[in-house]
Amino acid sequence: MLLPLCLLLTFCEGKPADEPVVGPGGEVTEEEYGVKVPLEASVTHVQPMTGIVLWNTSSSVRKSYVQLEFSYMLYNDVCKEKDVYDWAPMDKLLKEVAGRGHQAVVRFRYTYPGYSCAVPDYIKSWPGYEATNAKSEGRNTEFPDWRCEELQRFHMEFHRRFAERYDKDPRLAFVETGFGLWAEYHIYDGPCVMGRTFPSHDFQAQFLPKMDEWFQDTPWLFSIDAVDAKYAPFHKQKALLELDFGNFDDSFMCEDWSGYNWESWSFFGKDRYKKGPAGGEFSYYSDYDQKHVLDKGGMYGRKFEDVVAKVHMSFIIGNDQPGKQTEERIKEAAMSMGYRFEIREFRVKEGEGALVRIANVGVAPIYRDTYVQVKGVRSRENLRDLMPGEEMRILIPCRASASSIPSIACDHLVSGQQIEYEAHVK
Repeated sequence: MLLPLCLLLTFCEGKPADEPVVGPGGEVTEEEYGVKVPLEASVTHVQPMTGIVLWNTSSSVRKSYVQLEFSYMLYNDVCKEKDVYDWAPMDKLLKEVAGRGHQAVVRFRYTYPGYSCAVPDYIKSWPGYEATNAKSEGRNTEFPDWRCEELQRFHMEFHRRFAERYDKDPRLAFVETGFGLWAEYHIYDGPCVMGRTFPSHDFQAQFLPKMDEWFQDTPWLFSIDAVDAKYAPFHKQKALLELDFGNFDDSFMCEDWSGYNWESWSFFGKDRYKKGPAGGEFSYYSDYDQKHVLDKGGMYGRKFEDVVAKVHMSFIIGNDQPGKQTEERIKEAAMSMGYRFEIREFRVKEGEGALVRIANVGVAPIYRDTYVQVKGVRSRENLRDLMPGEEMRILIPCRASASSIPSIACDHLVSGQQIEYEAHVK
């Protein structure tokens, strides 16, 4: 088995090497490189940036199966006056979440049934701004006025500043965005007037590419309900599908999932997971859905793990599950999500380097820069590029010995987090 030139790396302490090394004859035979070193390791925990997500206010948030915490955030908690931004609420959330050894999934929203709209106060007083008050889910609800150019300008400016401040913050795992009820890209109950209570297609076509530009590191997602040509411009402006967004499904595993939901996932691309993560929330259509969604035998003829693999899902909000399932079952289900690394070969040439053959046996890639590391030296290859079912052969020139043990290095972790791997190398 031959190792390609691009996998021969220069020595570089603590970071990926920059240039390939040209070895004798231009190639290395894997079976002849040094000596095989036995390696035994297991993945025993839910991995960072994956799994069953609980709200940051949940009484179960410190359970060992939790890696991610979800929180809605309000625009008007950060901005009340024009061009004045106070990020203290966001900083407080991230500090608390990281203090528990977790990372945050955040969604800013304007509209929530039964509440006033979270448009900044100064915009509510803007000349010509007129909110809409109406019933949604039987509750008095305030909807924003998207005719207001200042609201449109603010929305763009907010996300630009948000990205500038937090895009590289390891406490932030994923950002969810959207419009309408709960920012889930619909107003299925209430006054949906395009360009007024819901932003126009033209404005969305300006905003979405900017999200792709501003968030260079943080994966961003929006609801699969954006499939509806009434709400979103994707049907008429196909170029928007080239953006590197992910999707979330807020009625995951519902009875009709194989119909509307799967068709929506398919519209955005069955390979979408290669560019952006798949997330969501368990269906609240019925109490039955919440109670049985993680049953080992599945529900509605589908098993959770099978549907996770079908959409290559990395995380799912399951805040009610601690009251429905055992900790063992929640952990098992959570560990079926996202990436999972397996080292299949480990060879060492004393004092010169280590050869690692590593595979992703999970259902999705990892969405942050991640490297194999031996003796403090990181691989040039980025495990972010390792898709499910693929493997890499990596040579790391370093001062390796038979006692060396490879690790997985990622700068986007908080204190207490570790990326594990499987290994049964004899």
